[in-house]
Amino acid sequence: MKKIIPIVGMACSACSANVERKLNSLEGINEASVSLPGRSALIDFNPEVISLEKMKHEINDIGYDMVIEADRSLEEIEKRSFVILKHKTILAWIFSIIVMSISMMWIDLGTRDNANQVAMIIALLAMIYCGRQFFISAWKNLKHGSANMDTLVALSTSISFLFSVFNTFWGNDYWAKEGIEAHTYYDACVMIITFVLTGRLLEEKAKDGTASSIRQLMGMQPKTAKIVVGDNIDDVPISTIEKGDILEVRAGDKIPVDGVVTMAESFMNSHAAYVDESMITGEPTPSEKIKDSNVIAGTIPSQGKIRMKAMQIGEDTAIAHIIKMVEQAQGSKAPVQRIVDRAALIFVPVITVLSLITFVMWWLIGGNVFLPQAIISAISVLVIACPCAMGLATPTALMVGIGKAASEQVLIKDATALEKMRKVNAVVIDKTGTLTIPNKNIDFTNVDGLSLEDREKLKPNAKEAMTELQNMGVEIYMMSGDKEEAARYWAEKAGITNYKSKVLPQDKENIVMELQKQGKTVAMVGDGINDTQALALADVSIAIGNGTDVAMDVAQVTLLGDDLRNIPKAIKLSGKTVRMIWENLFWAFIYNIICIPLAAGVMYIFGINFQITPMWSSALMAFSSVSVVLNSLRLKYTA
Repeated sequence: MKKIIPIVGMACSACSANVERKLNSLEGINEASVSLPGRSALIDFNPEVISLEKMKHEINDIGYDMVIEADRSLEEIEKRSFVILKHKTILAWIFSIIVMSISMMWIDLGTRDNANQVAMIIALLAMIYCGRQFFISAWKNLKHGSANMDTLVALSTSISFLFSVFNTFWGNDYWAKEGIEAHTYYDACVMIITFVLTGRLLEEKAKDGTASSIRQLMGMQPKTAKIVVGDNIDDVPISTIEKGDILEVRAGDKIPVDGVVTMAESFMNSHAAYVDESMITGEPTPSEKIKDSNVIAGTIPSQGKIRMKAMQIGEDTAIAHIIKMVEQAQGSKAPVQRIVDRAALIFVPVITVLSLITFVMWWLIGGNVFLPQAIISAISVLVIACPCAMGLATPTALMVGIGKAASEQVLIKDATALEKMRKVNAVVIDKTGTLTIPNKNIDFTNVDGLSLEDREKLKPNAKEAMTELQNMGVEIYMMSGDKEEAARYWAEKAGITNYKSKVLPQDKENIVMELQKQGKTVAMVGDGINDTQALALADVSIAIGNGTDVAMDVAQVTLLGDDLRNIPKAIKLSGKTVRMIWENLFWAFIYNIICIPLAAGVMYIFGINFQITPMWSSALMAFSSVSVVLNSLRLKYTA
C-alpha cells in the first residue's frame, strides 16, 4: 500500500533525511521518501506488518509528528504553527533590539556589570521562549545519535550564552592576568535565534508558494452539493454524497463528483447544457452536455443547469486521482536528491568537527589570549553552515516544476520522468486517437463509402506541436495501423517525415527498441491502450487522457486534453527545472565553501582583519535557504 502522510516539525534537509532513514529502518515499510518542502512522506508499506500508529510513535520519538488522525487537518496545524512562529519571531526581534541597545550602551544601566546581567536575563528569556524548539529538537536527535540544523543552533547559542555568563561573573579577574578585556556575546546569542526564526518564517512563506498548484487543484473540489430528494433540493456536505444520488448543478457552481447527466437544459437548448472543462482538459470551448454525457468533478456549467447521477465519489473522482498523482510526483525524488540526502546526514557532524578544529587551531596559535577568538570563530562556523540550502535545492525546484506542469494540463508521475524528459531527442507517436480524432461533423449512420481522410481530422495544433518538436532537434516517427496511402496522407498533413503503416503493437515496441539502440532517448506518445508495450519500454512514456479515463497507471506523463503542444512545453519545462536544480545546488555549495572559511577567520592568515561574526553568520545562513526557495519559485513565471 502506498500512502502520502503529512509530517510536522521538519526544518532542514537533515530533518527530512533523519525521518526518511527512521521510516526505512522499520519492518513492514518497503520504501519511504520524505519531501521537505512538501512536508510529507510517500510510504510504501505492508499494513499487515506495520500500522500507521506504530510509524507515528517512532517518528514522535525522534522529535517529529505524523498526521494520521482524521480529525486533524495539516492545513490548520500549519496555519497555527505559522502564527506561533510569527509571534516568536517578532518577540525575538524585540529581545534582540533591547539586548543590542544594552550591549552598545545605548541604554544606560549604570555599570557594565549591570548591563551584562540584564542582558543575560533577557537572552535567557529569548532562549527559553523563542528558541525552545531548537534545544528540544537537538536533544531528541542526540538521544538517537543524529543531528540537524537545530543541533547547530542549540550548540552555538549555548556556547555563546555560557561563555558570556562566565565573563559576566568571573571574566574580569580571569582575563586580567592575560591582559585582555572580558567581552559578553548575549547580543549574538539572541540574534542567532532571531535570524534563524526570521529565515524560517520567510522560508515557510516562500515554500507555501511551491504548493500552490495542489491548493488550486483542491480548490476545484466544492465543499457542498445540491441533492435532489423527491421534489426537494437540499444543500449537503460533499462527504455525505453516495453513489447513485441525483444532484443538481447550476451555472457557475462546481460539479461536486464524477457522474452521468440525467437531464440538461439551457436557454439555447432545452436538451443540453454547456460545461467549462478547461481546468481539466485545457479546452477553452465549453463542452456540450446532454443526457448520458459524462461530467467531471470540479468543472463548471457555464450555461444552463444539469441533473446528474453520482458515479465516482471521494477519492475515486478524476480530480482526486489527479491531486494524488501530483502529490506523489512532488514527493518523489530525482536521482541527484538521493546524493544530497546522504550528504545531509553527515553534514551536521562534519560541521561540528570543523567547528572544533577551528577552536583548537586558534587556541594552539595564541593560547589563552586567543581563547575568546577561538570560541567566537567556532560559534560562527556552527551558525553559518547551512544544510537547508542544499536540501531545499532539488525538491523545491521539482515541486514548482511539477506543479507548473499540472497547471498546464501535463501530469508528471515522478521526479525521474521530469528529469529524463529534457534528454528526449526522438518521439514515437501513435496516429489514431493521438494525432487524429474522429470527425464529429459527419453523421456516419447516413453516409456510405467515406474515405479514412473524411472520417478523421487532425487534432488542433498537432502540426504546430510536431513542427516545434522538430525545431528543437527531436526526431518524430508516426506509427499507424492504416494502409500506406492513409499513413502517408496524415504524416504529410502533420508535417512528419518518418512514418510506418500497418503496424501492430509489437512493431511500435520494436521501433522504440531500435531507436534506443542508436543511443537516442525515446518518448512514446499513445492513448495508453494498444500502445502499452511501447509505452512500457520507452525512456519517457506519454499517454493522452480526456479527464475521466486518464491512463495514469500506464505512462509516466499524461496529457489532459488534445493539445499536443504540451509535449514540447513539457520537454522545455524539464530542461528549465533541471537547470534550476543544478543552479540551486551550485549556489548552496559555493555558499558553504566560501562562507565557512570566512567564519573561521581564515582571512587573518593573509593579514586581512576580516571575519564573519556569529550574528552575521546567522543572517547569511537564513538568507541562503530563503534565496534557494525564491529562486525555485521563478519557474512559475519563467517556464
